[in-house]
Amino acid sequence: MAFDKMELKDIEVWDGNFAAAQAMRQCQIDVVAAYPITPSTPIVEGYAKFLADNYVEGEFVMVESEHAAMSGCIGAAAAGGRVATATSSQGFALMVETLYQASGMRLPIVLNVVNRALAAPLNVNGDHSDMYLGRDSGWIQFDSYCPQNAYDLNFIAFKVSEDHGIRLPAMVHQDGFMTSHTAQGVQTLTDDVAYNFVGDYKPMNDMLDFEHPVTHGVQTEEDWHFEHKARQHNDLMTKVFPKIEEVFADFEKLTGRKYNIVEKYDIDDADVAVVCMGTSVETAREVATEMRAKGIKAGVVGIRVIRPFPFMQIAEALKDIKAVATLDRSAPGGTVGMLFNELAGCMYNLEKRPMLCGKIYGLGGRDLTKAHLVELFTELQANVDAGKITTPLQQFIGVRGPKLSYL
Repeated sequence: MAFDKMELKDIEVWDGNFAAAQAMRQCQIDVVAAYPITPSTPIVEGYAKFLADNYVEGEFVMVESEHAAMSGCIGAAAAGGRVATATSSQGFALMVETLYQASGMRLPIVLNVVNRALAAPLNVNGDHSDMYLGRDSGWIQFDSYCPQNAYDLNFIAFKVSEDHGIRLPAMVHQDGFMTSHTAQGVQTLTDDVAYNFVGDYKPMNDMLDFEHPVTHGVQTEEDWHFEHKARQHNDLMTKVFPKIEEVFADFEKLTGRKYNIVEKYDIDDADVAVVCMGTSVETAREVATEMRAKGIKAGVVGIRVIRPFPFMQIAEALKDIKAVATLDRSAPGGTVGMLFNELAGCMYNLEKRPMLCGKIYGLGGRDLTKAHLVELFTELQANVDAGKITTPLQQFIGVRGPKLSYL
């Protein structure tokens, strides 16, 4: 049965969830296996309605848990289908076992993750705890700063993930409620243009190709397990970046919208900079511009691709910066934040090593305000003026009660 085409305006007012659902519709996915969880529910709910209204051909499978949702996606992808789903928080945590199965079997599944705090205490609002939980699972991870990004990066994720030289699953992250439920103008693609950009799905090593039998999920033990994981890591680090850059360039030619693995704003002549992800990037950019009017040369680095982690690109961006602060939106649980740790590794061998401090912010949906960032940029400039770190290396921004700082 033929499906109907949906007519879109050049600019639609969508929140991040609906933008992701529309992108999934336009990619014409074969199977979506899903279990709803706040704040990602509208993505799969929207897709289910598109299917009911005959805007997509395929199967929508409601399962009994998020573990089952990813398991269903793994089975469908192994059978040779284009597959996607969405989740958040506790649901993502329940999926973790299966995430390693998907990447280890080289299945190009796309997972929209609407980032939300992990319990306990229970919290439905956004932080990056779930994002950080999945960072070593062997998936490619893209980060959206706004609904437009959530729309665009889905197409990019499918095109990168499904390339036969890559064949690794990909996540598209967006901040819970801040992006997922905030409506903005989104520049759209027509159905035909969007689908043609992603292209027809070409299965590889699919289990339903009975002329070429394959085995998925084999047991290897010490004889080949190391080689398998080493090869997977090698491909992540050496093949994925060039493919992402290629697809970013193709997308820019198609739409005029430019994406970079590391997004740099006012960095070329900056003395101080913050490194962050998600919706905080846009807020930090606005404050950095205001700080420049006050005489502080401030810049911002936004991480667009979280995994593989862009060590060389970040080191290049920060090589001339004098003082840097990382913004981690996840409780570090007895260590420094992930970005602080990763950036320390990026910059350790630089000839001129910037001063580095880490900030923990926004846990459980707590706002990061412009006033917080003004204070942060001012503090970084004080470090530059003093020629040394003048405050503890790790501080919590906006926490109630006594200030918390460590190291």
